[in-house]
Amino acid sequence: MFKNQFDTSYVGFTKNGAQWLVENTDIKMVGIDYLSVAAWTDLIPSHLVFLKSREIILVEALKLDNVQPGIYSVHCLPLRLLGAEGSPIRCIVIK
Repeated sequence: MFKNQFDTSYVGFTKNGAQWLVENTDIKMVGIDYLSVAAWTDLIPSHLVFLKSREIILVEALKLDNVQPGIYSVHCLPLRLLGAEGSPIRCIVIK
């Protein structure tokens, strides 16, 4: 995440993976510690699957380096931007 050069080999969802997650789970949030939840080779189609469902919240560039394993409540505080499909957010975890 904090390298000087963009790395296209990061792990992300393909369109099929996103579709499977939407149709077969009750997951409400997907967080990833890189710049996109979608695989570099499938950026737009993957995002469209998630955005169309409106059931799963996407959190990109999530930094959990100092969070110890455990059960937490996650709170994502977005900016209110009219007409936008996304927003910068600040996530906090409470043990």
